[in-house]
Amino acid sequence: MTKRTWLLAVSAVLLSVSAHAQAIVIRNATVMTVTKGTIQNGSVLVENGKIAAIGKNLSAPADATIVDASGKFLTPGIIDCHSHTAVEGSVNEGTVSDSSMVDIRDVINPTDINIYRALAGGLTVSNVLHGSANAIGGQTVVIKLRWGKSAREMLFEGATPGIKFALGENPKRQGYPTQGFLSQQGPTPERRYPGTRLGVEEVIRQSFTEAKIYQAEWKTHNEKVARGEHPIPLRKDLRLEPLVEVMEGKRYVHAHCYRSDEILMLLRVADEMGFKIRTLQHVLEGYKVAKEIAAHGAGASTFSDWWSYKIEAYDASPYNAAIMAHKGVVVSLNSDSDELQRHLNLEAAKTMRYGGLNENEALAMVTINPAKQLGIDDKVGSIEVGKSADLVLFDKHPLSGFSKPQKVWIDGHEYFDREKDIETRPEFEKKKKALEDKEAASAPTGRRRNGAGAADAEAKPNSEEDK
Repeated sequence: MTKRTWLLAVSAVLLSVSAHAQAIVIRNATVMTVTKGTIQNGSVLVENGKIAAIGKNLSAPADATIVDASGKFLTPGIIDCHSHTAVEGSVNEGTVSDSSMVDIRDVINPTDINIYRALAGGLTVSNVLHGSANAIGGQTVVIKLRWGKSAREMLFEGATPGIKFALGENPKRQGYPTQGFLSQQGPTPERRYPGTRLGVEEVIRQSFTEAKIYQAEWKTHNEKVARGEHPIPLRKDLRLEPLVEVMEGKRYVHAHCYRSDEILMLLRVADEMGFKIRTLQHVLEGYKVAKEIAAHGAGASTFSDWWSYKIEAYDASPYNAAIMAHKGVVVSLNSDSDELQRHLNLEAAKTMRYGGLNENEALAMVTINPAKQLGIDDKVGSIEVGKSADLVLFDKHPLSGFSKPQKVWIDGHEYFDREKDIETRPEFEKKKKALEDKEAASAPTGRRRNGAGAADAEAKPNSEEDK
C-alpha cells in the first residue's frame, strides 16, 4: 500500500464527513465573533453549513447535534494568507523570470498530511502561493482544508484567483547562480536575467507593457466581432492572460518583499501600469512606509517577529504589524511554513506584547483581516449570521500558549475532533505496523537487511519557498 493510499484510508476512517452538514448547536461557549464583540455563555446555531443564529439560550432543531462548550472558546476558523501547503513538488518554476502561465491549482495534493496537522491547529483556509524565484511567479489559489476531499473539492468557491510577484534577493539570485544556495545544488545552472534589483523592476514593467498591448489588440478584435466583422483570430498568450486579469481587477497580486525602497518601487510601478497590489507578503520593512502602503490600498501579510535570517530581514521589527495597523493598513500574520501554520493564533498573540493591540485586534490578524485581503470576508473570517460555519473550539483562550483546538468545523462539517483523534491513534499504529511488517517480509533480502523501508527513503524536496 502506498503512502498516499494509506493517508486516504486514514482520512476516510478518522473523519466521516457526510455529504450534507447536520444542524449543530454549540452552547455555553465564550463566542469571540471578532467583528461583533464577545458573547459570554453564548450559543451558535449552524444549519446547512452556514451560521444561522448567534446569541444565548438558542433553541435547537429536533435533529440537531448539541455541543456543550462550557468553559471553552469559539472562534472563526484561522486563515493563512501565505502558504505552500499541499503543493506537489517544487513551488518554483525557476527557469524564467515571468512564469505567470503556471498555476498552483494544478499541483494541489489533497493527501498532504500537513493539511490535517494544520486543521488540528485551527486553520481552515490557506492562500497557496507559487514560490519567490521569479519577478512574476505563478498563479495562486485559495483552498479550504477539507481533509479527505479531492483537490478540486478543496478549492474555495468564489475566491478571486491570485498571482505571486517577488522582489529582491530571491528573484535575482539566478542571475548569479554560482552564489548562495544555488551553488550547492549540483551542476552550475545557466544564468538567468535579472541579476539585480533594478532588473527585477524592469521585468515587471516590461511584462505589463506587453500585457497592455495584448489587451488593446483583443479589445480591437472583440469590437470588430461585435460589429459583425470577421477578423483573423488572435492567438491566446497564456503568459499575458493573467496579467490582463490583474489590470482588469480579476486577479490579485501577492508580492513577496522585504525592503522599504523596493516596496515603494513596486507601488509606483503598479500605479504607473494601472493595477493594484492586493497584499505585500513578508513586508518586514513595511513599518517604514506604512503611510504609502495604506494610500495605495495594499494589505500587508507579515511575520510576527522573524528577523535576521538573511540580509533583507535585518531591519525587521516585532512592532511591524502593529505599526502598520495603526497607520491604516489591513494587516495579517502568515505562516509560510507547514509547522508555523499549526499555531497562528499564538503568532497573533505576540502583537499584544509588541504593539499593544487588544484581543480582538490581535485575533483579527489571523481571521477577518486575511479574509479581507483575499476578498472572502463576506463568507468567512468572523462569526456572523449568514457566513460559512468555519469554526474552531478551543479548550482555553485562543491567545493563550496553553490553548488547544478541540474541534474544527468547515462549512458546518466536523473535520477535526481531538478526542476522536487520540482514541483512534492506537488502531492506526497497529495498522501501520502491520503494513510495514508486510512490506519488510516481501522486500528483497538486501533491502530487508538494511531495515524495512530504508531502501525507499528519499530526501523530500523542500516544499516551501526559500524565505
